[in-house]
Amino acid sequence: MSLNTANDDVENYGADTASDSDSEHTPLLVGSSSKDSFFNRRLRRLTRSLSVASIRREDGEPILSAAASQRVLGTFAGVFCPVALSMFSTLLYLRGGFVVGQAGLLETFSQLILAYFILSMTVLSICAISTNGALEGGGAYYMISRALGPEFGGSIGFLFYVAQVLSCALYVVGFVEGILENFGQGGSFVSPGNGLPDDTDWWKYLYSTISLFICLIICLIGGAMFARTSAMILLIVVVCTLSVMISVFAKNYNILVDIPDNNPYANFSGNNTPSGLYTGLNATTMRDNLFSNYTIDYSTSKEMDYATVFAILFSSVTGILNGANMSGELKDPSKSIPRGTISAVCFTFSTYMILSTLIAGSCTRYLLINDYVFLQQVNIWKPFVVIGIFASTLSASLGNLIGGSRILQALGNDQLFWFLLKPATITTKSGNPLVSVFITWFLVQIVLLIGKLNAIAPVTAVFFLLSYASVNLACLALELASAPNFRPTFVYFTWHTCTLGILGSMTMCFMISAMYTSISLALMFLFAILLHFRSLPTTWGSISQALIFHQVRKYLLMLDPRKSHIKFWRPQILLMVSNPRQSCELMVFCNDIKKSGLYVIGHVKVGKLEDFPTDPILDETPRWQQLVSHMKIKAFIELTLAPSVGVGFQQLVRISGLGGMKVNTVCFGFYDDTMPTDSLLKTKIRKRRFFLGTELSNFQDFDSFFETPRSGNDKHLDITQYVGLIQDALKLQKNVFLCRNFQLLNKESILQPNDKSYIDVWPVNFFRPDTTSYFDNTCLFMLQLACILTMQSGWKSHTELRVFLCVQSISENTAVKEKKLSTFLQQLRIQAKIVIVSFEQLLQRFNSDADHGVHEIRTAAFHESESETSDVKMHDYNEVPHDYLQAVNALLQDHLNQSAVTFLYLPRPPTSADQYPDYLEQLTAISNWSHPTVFVHGLQPVTSTAL
Repeated sequence: MSLNTANDDVENYGADTASDSDSEHTPLLVGSSSKDSFFNRRLRRLTRSLSVASIRREDGEPILSAAASQRVLGTFAGVFCPVALSMFSTLLYLRGGFVVGQAGLLETFSQLILAYFILSMTVLSICAISTNGALEGGGAYYMISRALGPEFGGSIGFLFYVAQVLSCALYVVGFVEGILENFGQGGSFVSPGNGLPDDTDWWKYLYSTISLFICLIICLIGGAMFARTSAMILLIVVVCTLSVMISVFAKNYNILVDIPDNNPYANFSGNNTPSGLYTGLNATTMRDNLFSNYTIDYSTSKEMDYATVFAILFSSVTGILNGANMSGELKDPSKSIPRGTISAVCFTFSTYMILSTLIAGSCTRYLLINDYVFLQQVNIWKPFVVIGIFASTLSASLGNLIGGSRILQALGNDQLFWFLLKPATITTKSGNPLVSVFITWFLVQIVLLIGKLNAIAPVTAVFFLLSYASVNLACLALELASAPNFRPTFVYFTWHTCTLGILGSMTMCFMISAMYTSISLALMFLFAILLHFRSLPTTWGSISQALIFHQVRKYLLMLDPRKSHIKFWRPQILLMVSNPRQSCELMVFCNDIKKSGLYVIGHVKVGKLEDFPTDPILDETPRWQQLVSHMKIKAFIELTLAPSVGVGFQQLVRISGLGGMKVNTVCFGFYDDTMPTDSLLKTKIRKRRFFLGTELSNFQDFDSFFETPRSGNDKHLDITQYVGLIQDALKLQKNVFLCRNFQLLNKESILQPNDKSYIDVWPVNFFRPDTTSYFDNTCLFMLQLACILTMQSGWKSHTELRVFLCVQSISENTAVKEKKLSTFLQQLRIQAKIVIVSFEQLLQRFNSDADHGVHEIRTAAFHESESETSDVKMHDYNEVPHDYLQAVNALLQDHLNQSAVTFLYLPRPPTSADQYPDYLEQLTAISNWSHPTVFVHGLQPVTSTAL
């Protein structure tokens, strides 16, 4: 049925229920009424129509989707059988006795308990994740990637796929080993001198290739065939295992078992073939096999130890994800995966514990460590064990081949690795990933060249342990994020079980092989870094964002503004932006000067909410956020809708920030008639990297969204309103700085390697020249901002701070003032070049009643009582003659040589709005040049000389 048909059904359903609801208002609940019967019929019809449709949200993530192939597998055939068969695999008949012989019964129990503890913790995490939503094809990869995000999901998915390939090769080698032990030269089912040739490794490789080809044929047929095959094979394995257990009781007498000819470490002497003793259940035999006795493994010629034997054991029981890997073909993955996986784990664990006990009580250690297939020699019917070996190993390899191909298909569908995995998405009409199966088969063929089961086992165990640690990490992250939508129907897990699963997996990884683990982790992080720089799907919902939110909220609550201290002060800037197209340089400058503090870009949209169908801010905010990302600045965006800019500004000042992170400084552009320039064009080109996806070109077209700059006379505000914003900011106890001519700021020229620029600070209120010898909060704030700028990368190595000391006349007292200023800067840990400027000619032009006597340099820290009066006097605006302002401007321009930015004192605006135009006019006159200038007014202390 098509999607349109499904939609029609939804519409008809809605129409029917609507008509019924008009006549009756009884809620539609499950019951025996005709109303309920009608509801259930319609719901079943709707569900059937949706079961073959693929409905997606606007963001592209499926709400309800069917797998590419028809979902035909139930819990038993789709989960229990593949998991149980894969967990039996080589350990059940080929390495069970080897583990007991090397480790002893007690350590075998400890290894089984440890292995199944790790598996159980992981199973709980799998069950939790798989019951928290619709699970698509890809199994463990799908769960990890949707929980941890595409970067770690893709890298871990790749490692998990490699683990599936290695595991498939491991079981094929075990299958061939069983064949050659019975039908090879000297095999138990052939006469001496006959049997399959196995004198070279290439014969073994040929047999492995043929075995793998059989698995390939079954996989090409599809999931249904695998389900039928696995159910039948599991029945065979259960029967054969029961025959082993029955044989231990039936043959309760001594039997000599010949050691295989391919064991070079057994004691061969002449024509006598060494033998191991089967005693039947015997207390002495049990006692002898209780403790470990690690020796050389005759197939690899390597000394065994606890970690190596554990790796062999664990690599044989790694099938817990085989059911999850078939999630795309399960009828109900959320129910089948928990039930089938937990049942299979309990079943196999019980089987191994019983079988290990029986083996330890009936076989001597010499027999256990020198013959992998001793069980068939003591069985009531030898072919039972042979059939069991073939069935368990072949089915396990089959499960990993199918599971691996599904993971590869899922990786290809997610398009994480560019076009490289595009062929892996090709499927047959029934949805079977044909190409993925062939690719996996080819890679297994390569791994088969290793040839030795015990050599493949350690690296296989490491890859699976890392995968299990990742599954537990994904579940732990979801649990710690405390997202309301994480509410799995499987509730038998906590963050403790996830943590134990992670610790257990990682500990055993390093115990088995620190080298393999380190290489695997390095590969994982390498892929994660590569995928991080690639434009990846964002509709998955990365857990990192949820975790960041959870932690940020917690620490914001801990950030108490009442405990703030001047020693740890930093600027928390609100930059008011009317049009970002003409403010890009200023936005970048504020980003440089924030010093790891809060940086908010604010914008007021003038209007009333009742004039819009929906809040226009909701549509505009993403565009601003994209602009910030495009410019690579670390800023938050705050937009508001208000009837006027003044009202909106007050809203932004009050609400910007959160908790202890609130704005303490407001930055405005300067109000003048300068023709605005389109500075967005300068920052529009972004460096591209070869591994970035084409999605980079999908940035919103800023040209069409942000209006082009208007002429200098076309403004949103008049002079009175603009100065009123400054006054409001000061009333709200915020520091203020005004930035003029920043469209002329050229950071590229500043950062030239051969050029040295200065950041100039004039700590004097030119509107109150009688206070030139005092340092108030504004002067200190100017020094702090300038010092921060010189601490930033780029500015630090190419600029130098220059402080101008204004004196009334050059005299003997000048050196004393310079020394005091130098000492004061040292106390503030500010490195600066001091330049002495004579103020004598300016004072002659200044016609006021101010006292022109010689003053000492004073700070609030030195002369508290005197500075209070001086601070008030310095802050006040004082209208001065125009000729004086021109003289000040000329003086400043004389010292603009090699200056990158100039900081000037901003007096408090006059209390009367009638004086606002004069106030702004005088600020304009004093900075009438083509040079970036910052007017600064500070209210709170921002520097400290204390430790």
